[in-house]
This record gives sequence, C-alpha cells and structure tokens, in this order.
Amino acid sequence: METVRIPNQATYSPISLTDLMVAAPLASRILLGATPPGRALQAVALGAYAGSVAVDWFARRNVRAIDFLDTFGADVHKLTPMSVAERDGEVRWLVELVSEEYTPERIPRAELARLVNRHLTDFIADITGQRVETSSEIRQFTLAGLVFPFALGTCDIFSGDVSILRDAGVFEPHIIAHEFSHRKGYLKELHAQALGYLSMVGSGEPVLVQSARCERLHRNLWVLADRDPGRYRTMVEEGGLRQELRDDFLALHPEDGPAQGTLANLMRRLYDERMKLTGQNGLSDYDEGFTNFLHASSIDSSS
Repeated sequence: METVRIPNQATYSPISLTDLMVAAPLASRILLGATPPGRALQAVALGAYAGSVAVDWFARRNVRAIDFLDTFGADVHKLTPMSVAERDGEVRWLVELVSEEYTPERIPRAELARLVNRHLTDFIADITGQRVETSSEIRQFTLAGLVFPFALGTCDIFSGDVSILRDAGVFEPHIIAHEFSHRKGYLKELHAQALGYLSMVGSGEPVLVQSARCERLHRNLWVLADRDPGRYRTMVEEGGLRQELRDDFLALHPEDGPAQGTLANLMRRLYDERMKLTGQNGLSDYDEGFTNFLHASSIDSSS
C-alpha cells in the first residue's frame, strides 16, 4: 500500500512556534524593557514555522482525499435532517448502550494519541488505499485556548500543531481523533467529526468505542436542548446515564460566569461566521450536521 508521510516537524518543538511568534516581542518588552531580543526570537520561530509548513504542504499534495458523498452517501451540504422523534430514539439507544458497556479504563495521553492515530490512519487507508502517516504529538496548552475558551482541542491547520486544552474524560479519544483528522488534511469540522467517530467506533478498542458513542450522544442532546446549557444539563441529569458518564457530560457545558460567558459567546459567533466563509454550515456542523451525517449516510445505525 502506498504511504505518504507528512513530517509535522513543528509539532516536535518544545514550545508552539505559533505561540512563540506571537508572544516573544511582548515577553521581551515586559521582562527586558526592549523588543529587539523578542523580535529576533520571533524571526527564528517564523523561519522554523514557515519551513515546517512548506515541507508539510508539499507532502500533503500527494494525499488522496476521501470523497464523502461518494463513500458515505452524505456530505456537508447533502444531509437529511433528523426528526425530533428520530433523535429522541437515538438518544435512548445510545444512553442504554454506553451505560451497559461502560469501561472505566483510561489510557495515558501520549499512549492514547499513538493508539488513536494508528486507528485513524488505518481507517482512512481502508477507504483510499493510502496510508497518511502523521505525528502523534500533542500539546497541553497553546494561546488558542485563551482565544477560544469553549474549545476542548485545537489544531493549527498549517503546521499540524494539536493541543488538548483540558481533561475531557471519556470524550478525549474522540477529541484527539477529530484534531488528528485536521492534521491529516481534512479541514472541515463535519469531516473531522465523522472521521473521528467512524475510526474510533470501528477500532474494537472499548475505550475508543465508548468515546465515539458518547460524542454522538452528547451532540444529539445538545441539539435537542437547542444549545441551551441549562436545558442540556437537565436532560443529562434526568436521562438515565450512569453517574461516571454523567459527570463527564455535565463538564462539557458548565455554568459560565457572566464575563466568561460573554467572551465565549462572542468567539462562538465569530468562529461560526468563519466556518460559513469556508463552505461549511457553521458551528452546527459539530452537532446537528454530524448527527445528521451519521443518520443519513450509508453507515449502519448499529455503529
């Protein structure tokens, strides 16, 4: 089988090169009272970043991308909306499934990243006949987490730098798979959601399967709650999930304070508009679009 290797050299840097470019001049002024050292460091970071991006771009040109409509029978603008009754039925099925098959297993993040990357690579290769090998490196923090306080993970689509911003419990394997899908060149959020889910649910690894199903359940609940945190929390608390899972579901949509809520809502609106400008449906691709895709595609509903 053909193999394409995307080096992702920027992901192996001890510090995010993107953050270094942004923060170096400011840090230099605060600590030293002068900007030349910071600007010099910024220039070095920019050169390393640009070099890594260029190498990755050339490698990515050889990747055969999945045609989602041809492969799955659905895509971003080819989705059949689920009815409320269908969504309710799927929620009941998933609640019973994840509660019955619950596993308390947790895998250390570095090991989990390698496992997720292997299954994601295998899944894509089974469709395209091509292995797209990428880095399994993950950061614990980037400045993007401050800009998007509602995000659980981020990926720099140019350098492939991925960060997981906080402990997400059972959802972490799917979040990693989602961000790694971006790293492999799938930039649309619906595509990353679908590839993350399908690779995890088909992996045969209980902790990965659980994560995928919990993500699908979470997104259905978020749609039924009309993206209202209070309604969502009530549905989770009264929905029959076992306690261990309920805590992780509730942590996804905490009750924000006024300042944090205002900033998060502002950034959500800006990000929603940015998504629409890139040919997507907006933030709804994360939840409504994703769940409609699974429902409308040629995928067996038992997955």
